[in-house]
Amino acid sequence: MKEITITTKFNVFDGLGELPNDIQDLMNQAVQVRKNAYAPYSKFRVGVAIALDNGKIVLGSNQENAAYPSGLCAERVAIFHAGAIYPDAKIIKMAITAASDTNQTVAPIPPCGSCRQSIAEYEIRQESPIEIYFMGEIGAIHKSDSLKNLLPFMFDKKFL
Repeated sequence: MKEITITTKFNVFDGLGELPNDIQDLMNQAVQVRKNAYAPYSKFRVGVAIALDNGKIVLGSNQENAAYPSGLCAERVAIFHAGAIYPDAKIIKMAITAASDTNQTVAPIPPCGSCRQSIAEYEIRQESPIEIYFMGEIGAIHKSDSLKNLLPFMFDKKFL
C-alpha cells in the first residue's frame, strides 16, 4: 500500500472590502443577480458572475423546478451561458455568493459537486485555471486559484 497526501491552498478575505477592486465588482454583480434566483422550494439563492478573457461578464442565478432534477444551479447557468454565447472565450474568474431566505449564511458556500464537475470541464478544455471566489451572504470570502483545489481527482475526457 502507498499513501498519497493532497494539499490545497485557499486565500481567505475577511470581507468584500479586502478584495481587489475588480473582484469586489464581480462579487457585487453576483450579489445582485442572486436576487433573481428562482428558489421557491429551497429558499436558497445563489448568484454567480463570471469574468471572461474578452472582457465580458456573464451572470447566472439558480433556477429551481418542482421536479427537482430539472432545476439548475447558478454556476452551471452562468458557465453554460458563457459557453453558448462566447464559445472561444476563456473563463478567468468566477464569483459565487449564496443566501438563504430563512437564515443568514455567514460561511463561504462552495460549488456543489455537479457544478465542480462542470467547472472542471471548462478549466480542462481551456487549459488554464479558473480563479473561484465564494462567500455566503456576508462574511469571509474564500479564493481558490483553480478548480483543482476543490476537486483534486477530476474526471475528464481522458477517462472515456
